[in-house]
Amino acid sequence: MIFTTQCDSPALWQTYLSDPASITMEGILIFNKHLLFLLTVIVLFIGWLLFYTLHYFIEYNNKFSSKFVHSKELEIVWTSIPALILLILSTPSFTLLYAMDEISEPELTLKILGHQWFWSYEISEFNSCQKQEQSLKYVCYMMALDGLPTTKQGYFRLLETNKRVILPTNTHLRLLVSAADVLHSWTVPSFGLKVDACPGRLNQVNLFIKRIGVFFGQCSEICGVNHGFMPIVIVSLPTVQFHHYIMTKLELS
Repeated sequence: MIFTTQCDSPALWQTYLSDPASITMEGILIFNKHLLFLLTVIVLFIGWLLFYTLHYFIEYNNKFSSKFVHSKELEIVWTSIPALILLILSTPSFTLLYAMDEISEPELTLKILGHQWFWSYEISEFNSCQKQEQSLKYVCYMMALDGLPTTKQGYFRLLETNKRVILPTNTHLRLLVSAADVLHSWTVPSFGLKVDACPGRLNQVNLFIKRIGVFFGQCSEICGVNHGFMPIVIVSLPTVQFHHYIMTKLELS
């Protein structure tokens, strides 16, 4: 578990996206790679076009540009091509947005409430457990530096909480996000999720975790003086172990 924790934590001089741990993040990563390839082709083409135009403009003493001044055909081309490119890019983008929002029959619901400056959670609607009418509630604060274990690895400054959120893998989850005071934003990069927490409003997103691990996040909306001290820690377990954990917690509560 220590090795898994370090793999999914932020790294020094990290310049690329986190390793995907959900279907949503995998889709974002694939879309990003295709988008970067397309942008590279566009930049190279525009660079070649500028060089070609400047070269012939200088060589033919401004006679080259006279063929293209007030050209209706050229205006149609350079308007229709960008529109077509945007249309091509919008298709996978809207597909990802729809997939993040739409969920039919979630097996578990995680309710998230943002506060100044901590997160509270409630796990309910255990469709695959026996005690469906009960719920598990807890509050997560950032652990101070002097409270971090000094004899164990895998704990990170400003990212560790007093309690970790336990979620199952290979399970359709529904996340309901809101706030109790001001605007917050619940963000976990490895899941590809950034959900605004607005007072008086309930935002929904779905989550399907594909592998076990420990995943970190933070509040991504400036919410006051301690905005930078609202970490998020998610632990994903196999479904059988998660059910055992839930049943044990409900029996003790």
